[in-house]
Amino acid sequence: MTELTELGVAQIRDGVAGGDFTAVEVAEAFNANVAAAQEALNAFIIATPEKAIEAAQATDAKRAKGEALGKMGGVPIGMKDLFATFDVQTTAASHMLEGFKPQYESTVSQKLWDAGAGMLGKLNLDQFAMGSSNETSYFGNVISPWKRNDGGNAALAPGGSSGGSSAALAARLCPAATGTDTGGSIRQPAAFTGTTGIKPTYGRCSRWGVVAFASSLDQAGPMARSVQDCAIMLEAMAGFDAKDSTSLDLPVPNWEAALSGDMKGKKVGIPKEYRVDGLDDDVAKSWDDGIAWLKDAGAEIVEISLPHTKYALPTYYIIAPAEASSNLARYDGVRYGLRDLPDGANLQDMYAATRAAGFGPEVKRRILIGTYVLSAGFYDAYYTQAQKVRALIAQDFAKAFEQCDVILAPTAPSAAFGLGENVDDPLKMYLNDVFAVPASLAGLPAMSVPAGLNREGLPLGLQVIGKAFDEQGVLNAGLALEQRAQFAAKPEKWW
Repeated sequence: MTELTELGVAQIRDGVAGGDFTAVEVAEAFNANVAAAQEALNAFIIATPEKAIEAAQATDAKRAKGEALGKMGGVPIGMKDLFATFDVQTTAASHMLEGFKPQYESTVSQKLWDAGAGMLGKLNLDQFAMGSSNETSYFGNVISPWKRNDGGNAALAPGGSSGGSSAALAARLCPAATGTDTGGSIRQPAAFTGTTGIKPTYGRCSRWGVVAFASSLDQAGPMARSVQDCAIMLEAMAGFDAKDSTSLDLPVPNWEAALSGDMKGKKVGIPKEYRVDGLDDDVAKSWDDGIAWLKDAGAEIVEISLPHTKYALPTYYIIAPAEASSNLARYDGVRYGLRDLPDGANLQDMYAATRAAGFGPEVKRRILIGTYVLSAGFYDAYYTQAQKVRALIAQDFAKAFEQCDVILAPTAPSAAFGLGENVDDPLKMYLNDVFAVPASLAGLPAMSVPAGLNREGLPLGLQVIGKAFDEQGVLNAGLALEQRAQFAAKPEKWW
């Protein structure tokens, strides 16, 4: 029998429902993997084995009574530590919120528990979701389970900000995990680790109870090891929430039931602007493979133009920090979180000391950028202009989608890089999101699917971008790629 920890969401759900194994057996198997890998990979900030067992026992009891088990019945998952979980530490990987235990549950996590999922623990991430390598976490780097095939032992980045999620999935510490994506934070880590993840249309999943980074961009989504598993989990996570003013008041489609890898009659757009100078050869080759695979699935390939692509990254790095500087103003040491009160300090001193101690360097950098672009003298020159360019980028996509149904592009410009390689060069780090940011600015659904390995034996991802609300089109194109890529590689166990 396959080890339980090799199974995905659909296999666990169906196996538990069919009586092949119990939910408790599954939870115990994953709990053991989490504990064994924690020291080496640091994927979890806190493990909650008892929560996983509790949910599993409830599922097994339901099955014994002949009750329906729910979409995620018996599936233990990792929860990115950006989602508020009742009475379980929620830190956003920061010193500022260390030890903070919310007295409420985020909408997305509540929906998952209601669907029968259990929690293995809170996953590590870049601090306040700001980063592309999981090196900004106050609780230490997450180490990717992957290694280059050059015989060296260099520790690699799992991507970011959802690096704990991606590393845990690749290392079989969980069958699925939540992620959040503001400018690629689900898709880029998925590409780096040979896993699958989808950022749904902005507003599809509630932001209520998710620690805010950039409110007009933040979107929760599922990460798993197959397209089908992402579809199942997204169904459980999505849905209207009156507590989130940007939540979409739309029914949740049955994405899993409508999955089909048949692309006949569909047009796939290839953006010429994404063929950038210096694009990694292996990435370019995997993109060409993807084009051939979708053609084989029956799709017609068309070249499209997204002319404002080159402005996407600068636009993102004005808008996202601006929103972050506003959102992070709430961490002042007054109501919750860290309070640093120097002797004889007044209120202003407390604010300054608390924020100096509570935020890491990358978070401070983004708060400074954001405060600068929102200041009276620079608001029109930067922030207003960036909002105009954002509208043009959204318009580019709208025009492109008159010619095609989905867009195919690489997820990231390279495979995983070594920890420490880009830390001193923020610009180089920001360039990791060059292919991911445009879809975020336009609020479009986009997913990363593993495409194969590069010459160093590291995973590469392909990105599918769809029209607003057309997660089905994205999932189906992802499935067509998955069926042809037949990606079955997994990291060799060293931890």
